[in-house]
Amino acid sequence: MIALTLAEIAEATRGRLELGDSPDMSETKVSGTVETDSREIKPGGIFVARRGEATDGHLFAPAAVENGAALLIVERPLEIAVAQVVVEDATEALGALATYVVRRVRERGDLKVAAVTGSNGKTTTKNLLDAILSRVGATVAPRESFNNEVGAPLTMLKLTEDTRFLVLEMGASGKGEITRLIRMAKPDVGIVLTVGLAHAGEFGGIEWTLKTKTEMVADLEPTDVAVLNVDDPRVNGMADKTAARVVRFGQSPAADVRADSVRVDTSGTSFRLLLPGEEPRPVQFRVLGEHHVTNALAAATAAHELGVSGDDIVAGLESVTRAERWRMEVLPGLDTAVINDAYNASPDSMAAALKTLAILGTEATRTIAILGEMTELGDLSGEEHDRIGLLAVRLNVSQLVVVGEGAKRLHLAAEKEGSWDGESRWVATADEAYDLVADMLRAGDLVLVKSSNSAGLRFLGDRLGELVSCKRF
Repeated sequence: MIALTLAEIAEATRGRLELGDSPDMSETKVSGTVETDSREIKPGGIFVARRGEATDGHLFAPAAVENGAALLIVERPLEIAVAQVVVEDATEALGALATYVVRRVRERGDLKVAAVTGSNGKTTTKNLLDAILSRVGATVAPRESFNNEVGAPLTMLKLTEDTRFLVLEMGASGKGEITRLIRMAKPDVGIVLTVGLAHAGEFGGIEWTLKTKTEMVADLEPTDVAVLNVDDPRVNGMADKTAARVVRFGQSPAADVRADSVRVDTSGTSFRLLLPGEEPRPVQFRVLGEHHVTNALAAATAAHELGVSGDDIVAGLESVTRAERWRMEVLPGLDTAVINDAYNASPDSMAAALKTLAILGTEATRTIAILGEMTELGDLSGEEHDRIGLLAVRLNVSQLVVVGEGAKRLHLAAEKEGSWDGESRWVATADEAYDLVADMLRAGDLVLVKSSNSAGLRFLGDRLGELVSCKRF
């Protein structure tokens, strides 16, 4: 974080500074990282004691101090000999401090902020944009999927005086959450990837999802840029909902930034990148799956609007070897391979992963899809699992293994489609799936593991990856 005095932090968070026996410390500056997890605190850091659903952060304040916290942001004074800012709501104080820090760094004049949202692809696009922008200037981006009312402010608070670019991932579980994050950071570039059925159960349907994702561009100003996916009609329609200049990306000829000559193999995805007014550039993109070309185009478009050269954009894209841990991660074996994509799953991403598996399959390659539940779909869950089961059959996946009670309809739908005889198997647990697949594997197989995070199949994918790395079949 940029260096701030204790008094400035109290003012920014609308809190009361408690210094105990050292009242002259109000002008003392702190610049350590801000954390809500006491285990992450380093000497000089700031610990924000949030009250969560499962526990109370105040209980961990002593551990934070032991790890070197120089300041606590708390909702009640604690009997601990360290400076404290007492606030009404620690989560709101975290957001207020982030807003203040972004504003202070912006006053320097050269900070640019890019934010991304969408039903699918946010984390991948964030990582790609980070890789591109880091080539030309100091860049701060979220770790993992820090995209909510806690994770996004924590990312903003990593700004330093040297930061040139801030990349933010913005998710939401309800209306107004993206708006709050947008108003903290005031992005110069707002990116919308897709509007799909991910979290549709939480939002109450696709139309509510659309309204929520539109929040990304609704507050942008005429000097800002809205980067929209022209291939998604719902996203493309957001052009009428923003005052910002609109730049479109996609594979459609109507896109301002587009890709053509897309080819997919087990080493990744190749395509030609077409930037406005420039010659096509070949890209050897090592992230697997044609659907990730959308994310690459989004990152390329945002970077281009931020003044990055085409050569640096391509070099940044080509430097990324995987979307993210457990996202279309290829685990090569001695004579077979596993694609572990079991961190998140929506109907759209599940379909995209299966299509990639089918594209990679050949007459000499047996394709095995191990699929688990897609969560947070609400009333749409049954029919969407049915649809994926039918798709697996129509794509001629060689063997389907469905895991867990929540995904059972996927198996039943596949069984009823066509004349399959044992090509779809259902098991209750990941351990059963491991035993089943380990017994059936043979040389040349290509295995996809895909589910929502809560299904836990990412660890099954890792186990299978370890197996194929040391064993021939």
